[in-house]
Order: sequence, then C-alpha cells, then structure tokens
Amino acid sequence: MISFRVTEAVQRVGRPVRPARFFAGSGAVLTAAALAMAPASAPAATNVSLSSAAAAVAAPRGAIGGQSVADFYAARGGRPLWFAPGNEQAASDLLMLLNTAALDGLNPKRYRVRDLQRAMRSAWGGNPVARQRAEMLLSQAFATYVRDLRHAPNVGVIYVDPQLRAQAPSPRAALQAAATAPSLPQYVAAMGWMHPFYGQLRGTLTHTRDPRERALLTVNMERARLLPAANSGRYVLVNAAGQRLYMFNGNEVQDSMRVVVGKPAQPTPMMAALIRFTSLNPYWNVPPDLVAERIAPNVLKQGTPYLRAKGYQVLSDWGDKAKVISPATIDWRAVAAGRKEIRVRQLPGPANSMGDMKFMFPNAQGIYLHDTPSTELFGEAARFFSGGCVRLEAAPRLASWLYGKPLRAKGARPEQKVSLPQPVPVYLTYLTAVPSGGGQVAFFDDSYRKDATRLAQLHGSKRARGLFGGR
Repeated sequence: MISFRVTEAVQRVGRPVRPARFFAGSGAVLTAAALAMAPASAPAATNVSLSSAAAAVAAPRGAIGGQSVADFYAARGGRPLWFAPGNEQAASDLLMLLNTAALDGLNPKRYRVRDLQRAMRSAWGGNPVARQRAEMLLSQAFATYVRDLRHAPNVGVIYVDPQLRAQAPSPRAALQAAATAPSLPQYVAAMGWMHPFYGQLRGTLTHTRDPRERALLTVNMERARLLPAANSGRYVLVNAAGQRLYMFNGNEVQDSMRVVVGKPAQPTPMMAALIRFTSLNPYWNVPPDLVAERIAPNVLKQGTPYLRAKGYQVLSDWGDKAKVISPATIDWRAVAAGRKEIRVRQLPGPANSMGDMKFMFPNAQGIYLHDTPSTELFGEAARFFSGGCVRLEAAPRLASWLYGKPLRAKGARPEQKVSLPQPVPVYLTYLTAVPSGGGQVAFFDDSYRKDATRLAQLHGSKRARGLFGGR
C-alpha cells in the first residue's frame, strides 16, 4: 500500500520539488521584503481585541460576502492568529505567496502586498495598534486569496453532481480552517486549502525557467484547482493522462492502481460525480460501434452460434423493459456496414468485458469504472484502449476500500446492486504533471492534446506549437 502523506510529499511551497525528468533545485524562497521584516526573535503576542479592530481596516476591493473576518476574531475572543507565538513564519510565507500570485494566474496587486509589507515592518516594532492592523490586513488578504484560488476555472469538467464543484469558503471559514490546522506555518507552506498536488506543482513552477516546463505546470495547476481541498474526506481520483487511480483519504493516498482509459479518439472525460452503487455480475451493453466493428463481422463468418459461445444477446430496444429477440431476425450485413444499430449485451461470466463488478456514478455520458478479465493491457506503458470508461487493474481492492469489506455476488443473478451507505466522490481528471512522491514530479504525454489546446487559448496557437510541436 502506498503511503503518501502531505507532511512527506507536499513540501514548503517556496522549496523546489524535483520533477522526474528534468528539473532540480534547492533552497527556500522568501521575498526580500519578508526576510527584512522577520526578526530573529519575534516579540510575544498579546491578547489584543481584534474583533473591533476589523472595522478599522479597509477590506480589499471586491470584499467577500458571508461570514466576515471580524466574526472570526469575535468567535475566538480577539486572540491573534498570525502573531500568535510560533506562527511568525506563516505570515512571511503568506507574503511570499501573495507576492508571487501571478504564478496562480492572479494579480498580486489585489492583495495589497505593499501595504502588508509596511504594516508588518511597523508591527515588528512592538506597537500594539500596528500589530492589530497588520493582523487584520493579513487575514483579509489570506481570505481573499483562498477565495480566489478556490474559484474554479472552466476547463471542461462535467459536474454530474454539482455539489462537487470547488467551493470558495467564507472569510471566517477560511481562517477557521487555518486556525485549527495542527501547524499554521505548515498549513500555509503546503497551501492546505488546496489539493495536495497543487502546492507541489506551484513549488516546481517557482523555480523552473524552461518555457515548456512552465507551460505544462501552469495548465496542470489550473486543473488541480478543481480538485478537493486537503482534508476533504474519502474520494477516488482517476488521472487519465497518467492512467492511474488513487484512493484518497484526506491528504493521504491510501492505495493506487493502474487503469486503462479512453483512446484519444474516445477520451475519458474530465468529470466529478458520486459513486452511488456497485453492480455485481454485470451485463455489458456493447457500444453500437463495437457491435458493427467486432461482433457483426464474426456473426457473418461464423453464424449465430458465435453469439451463444460468447454470451451475447440481442435485445429489442434500449429501454429498461427490452426483450431478448432472435439474432436470426437481424440484418447483420446492415449492422456491419453501419446502416443499422442494434442493442447487444453480454451475459455475466468469465468472458464478460465488465468482469465481476462495475462502480456506478450514473451520468449521461455512460462513463463508469469496471473490472475486466483482460489483464494483459495493464502491462503496457501507455494504456489508452477503452471507449471512455475506466478499466481497473484490481476492482476487488477498490470495492474493499469503498465498502470496508470484500464484495461478493450472491449467486449467479445478473446486475446485483449494492448501494454505498455514503456515496463517495470520484474525480476523473487529466494531469500531465503529477507529484510522484520523494520530492519529484512525473510528466506524461499529452495524449488527448488538452495541454496544447489550452496553451493555444492562453498564448496563441503559434507559441503553443513551438512549445509542444505537433500540428
């Protein structure tokens, strides 16, 4: 089992993360201003009343609605966050993040970094009023920055269940999450309000100067912004670009496995949905194009006994009450030529392409995760062979993780539905740059051409061709 904890794999944002192929660096990054402001020994924090001080600090333009920064401090009796003993490094790291917000596709001016730098210099002088002002400015800027990062860009994700969209927290919620973290400096350094992958990709982007690497990291950070924040409970993450599935629990990858995903002509879509049930002994409803390409030609060569041997049935229609009909009534030449579409399903059994189970998150695209009897493809380095669904290297292992126990069919009855007591989110994404543990980032081929397409949108098609080659 893979143990991939945020404390090990999500390094300080200002510290480089070495990509697997071509990047290495060292040393932490702080802005010069932050270094100049941080004293060798910060003065002890006093329990000043910050709930009233909030009104004295102007909120950034476009202030966030909902529960306010003042509400956060009122709920904690005015105790400081950034100037609490031991949290000085968190304030410096936050300034670094804000000053380099262009790496996130955001405007650093929005966060009033110069005002923050001046306020911090005054605060380290020991003036309680200056410290109150610096505390409030830091919290306002932090809440705005978190909101901006959690505002999901439109990169083509299908939200089957809308509640899985990345949500921008209220200022109070953002600050409360930071305040309850085991370590505020570590929370800020690891960008704990984002998915664990995000901070590592940003750390690499901070240090690399190669234009192609920077372009790859930028588009992948956009996609990582749509993934769950750290400590989001249990969820499944499928990375089509890396042809791998991860089982997350909070910040930890508890297990992972190889998968087969859609071929470039039929790509696995980016999607967010809730796994609601598992179907044991499933039928396989054969896609019409495969009926034409694979089944009909064999029927023409071998006759209808081919269908019986492979466990195929022909159904009257695509409805829930469809009836099994005689294959002798079908014009198989018309099917093979693509002039006629029919519904064919494969019965459960050793040859069934769904294997023993499929994991269902009902969606209009007909995408799901499923077992397979054909295991030889998992030995391939590039596993883009499916019609869009995701074939699993070890479906029973995923079932045990989801349900907390092995799943076994009761008898031979087809399509035995086993509901999940609590639906589990699944995120199908496309990351061609992925932190791989041990301070590395692995890069994958842009098999679906999403990187090149996005870079053409951002920088123009001519530059995108120069970075990635191709047409």
